[in-house]
Amino acid sequence: MIGRRDGPLMRPSSSGGAAYSLRKSRIVAAVSVGILLGCIFAFLYPHGIFAFNSQFTTRRLSKLDSQVLSSSCESADKVNLLKSEIAAASNKNAELKKQVKELTERLKLAEQVKDLAQKQVMVMGEAHKAGPFGTVKSLRTNPTVIPDESVNPRLAKILEKVAIEREIIVALANSNVKEMVEVWFSSIKRVGIHNYIVVALDDEIAQFCESNNVPVYKRDPDVGIDPIGKTGGNHVVSALKFRILREFLVLGYSVLLSDVDIVYLQNPFNHLYRDSDVESMSDGHNNMTAYGYNDVFNEPAMGWAQYAHTMRIWVYNSGFFYIRPTIPSIELLDRVATRLNSGGGWDQALFNEELFFPSRPGFEGLHAAKRTMDIYLFMNSKVLFKTVRKDANLSKLMPVIVHVNYHPDKLPRMKAVVEFYVNGKKDALEPFPDGSKW
Repeated sequence: MIGRRDGPLMRPSSSGGAAYSLRKSRIVAAVSVGILLGCIFAFLYPHGIFAFNSQFTTRRLSKLDSQVLSSSCESADKVNLLKSEIAAASNKNAELKKQVKELTERLKLAEQVKDLAQKQVMVMGEAHKAGPFGTVKSLRTNPTVIPDESVNPRLAKILEKVAIEREIIVALANSNVKEMVEVWFSSIKRVGIHNYIVVALDDEIAQFCESNNVPVYKRDPDVGIDPIGKTGGNHVVSALKFRILREFLVLGYSVLLSDVDIVYLQNPFNHLYRDSDVESMSDGHNNMTAYGYNDVFNEPAMGWAQYAHTMRIWVYNSGFFYIRPTIPSIELLDRVATRLNSGGGWDQALFNEELFFPSRPGFEGLHAAKRTMDIYLFMNSKVLFKTVRKDANLSKLMPVIVHVNYHPDKLPRMKAVVEFYVNGKKDALEPFPDGSKW
């Protein structure tokens, strides 16, 4: 059965039409609201919402880049700062090393002084009360220094072979005095002395000593000093010995310093006392001048006080003395060398001034013990030619050495001394005058 249609369109009822109208109005309102919101967003965000996010992201990235760049600059600054701090630390480290070195040297010196003080206490013994009247005697022997081989290792090795009981005869010489050097070491060999050495100031004298089996030490050259030693006379060469002797003492050796115008007739080491810092022969020609005397000065204008008493002693000879390795001895050498370098002068005069002048305002004297050698055992040429050769009893004595220091004709007088004392030629000294002709 075919159903019936109402027509091409179905017409709603009255209630259905109201519902339809309501839905239609809502759709229109929603569309209107959407359009309104679109207009508002279009007005507020003309580039779109995502463009804002992109701009925000770009700003953040830009800010991050700035921070990274800033951080990179800060890192470079920090690196430069660290470099400067490292450089400053390196400089400070170098300065600290220098200070440590200085402190180490001071500590070493302090330990040496402490050791010397301890040895001095050992020498002096424990403190005690003074004994009965007339029995009190002081000890004058200063302790020796601690040997320091770093001062001159090469010389230290030589002295180990040559020195005997850390004692040695030392002479300085250049080729100008070669003939006297030969008489000098020939007399030493004749006596049987083995602990001696020549400090050669030039190659010629060094080769001469080596060819004669004489112990020799050739110094390392000192600019401005050695040329003088090679070409200079006796007084100039004498000025060098205080600097050279210092090395021997610092190495811990006692030195019997000897000029080459000396004839050895006995072993001098058998006649030393070794109780003082310096033991020296004298330029005095009798007991008074050599050992000291009270010389009265007369000034009549002073009336009742016209007589003034003075103490006199003739100088020590700086060409023959025994010096022990003690602090006062080294100070003596330093003082004389300093004065010679600064103002010049005669080394023997300065040697005696430093040794004898007392402390006074503005000056601190040297606290060194000293002893004068027997003038008839350690004889100068004035004693020999003016007194001894003319005295029958004194001429029979055998001196330890004869130093031809008062006369310029040294070589012939040295040979005459050998003839007189060694070969027994009684008239060997007669041709010579008491003094010199000029």
